[in-house]
Order: sequence, then structure tokens, then C-alpha cells
Amino acid sequence: MSTTKVPFSQLIQQPAKTVAKLEEAQQVRLVRRDGEDLVLETANRAEAAAAAMTATTRMFVSLMKQDEGARALLMVLPDVFPWVKFLPTEDVRAFLVELVDTANACAELDTLVPLETVVEAWRSTARIHADPELHAKLTEPLEGTDHGPVSVD
Repeated sequence: MSTTKVPFSQLIQQPAKTVAKLEEAQQVRLVRRDGEDLVLETANRAEAAAAAMTATTRMFVSLMKQDEGARALLMVLPDVFPWVKFLPTEDVRAFLVELVDTANACAELDTLVPLETVVEAWRSTARIHADPELHAKLTEPLEGTDHGPVSVD
């Protein structure tokens, strides 16, 4: 996908010129100094991307319902996420199920944020399994007394 970067201030100062850049690129990334960058794209392109996401997700959900399809997805998972090789076999399966379930829910809500969270959480788990010292530290029994309940603040 081609993206053109422009300062956010250009959109304010030269809106027609900035929007015209969508004829050359699929997206215009509005770079901001005081916040997260924004992306400008046509509504048709955004709607097509959402429709593609929904259709792709539905195909994966359908594949997961069939033994051959689930096996095929498990086989290609390392091509897409090479770090799964550090996960135990049962965790690879759990990751695939959570990935497809979350993608299905994301397609219904038109947001990919939860999907990114799932991938990052499993990538972190793979990092722990890839480092024997870290894995040992995080899985060894705690010594001493219980430190009490943990508050969620």
C-alpha cells in the first residue's frame, strides 16, 4: 500500500492540495508533533478494507471448523508468525484459536486493536519460552511469604 507522509499542518493550510495527494497514493499519513499520526483515505478504500477483513476472517473461522482446515492453518502459522516455533505445541493451537476468534469479533466491530493485542501477548509469551533463563525465573516457585492480593490500579 502506498502512503504519502505530510505534516498535519499542511492539511490545515492547504486542504485541497493535501487531499489531492490521495490521487497519487492510497493513503495520506498526517504526521503530528503533539499526538498520534492520522491517516486520510477515501471512504471507498476504507470500506473495501473492512469488507476484505470480514470476508477473510469468515474464511478462517470456516477453516477452523474443519479438521483439514485447522491443520492447514497450524501448518502455515510459522510462516506468518515465525516466533511460534518457541511456543509449546498446545500454546500454538491456543494462539491460533484465540487469533481466529478475536479476528472474527474484530471484523464485527470494525476495529483491529484487540487483534494486535492478542498477537503481542502471544509474541511476549514466545519471548519468554525462547529465553531459558527468563523462563526459569518466571516459572520458578515464589519463595517466602505471600505478598497479599494485587490491586488493579
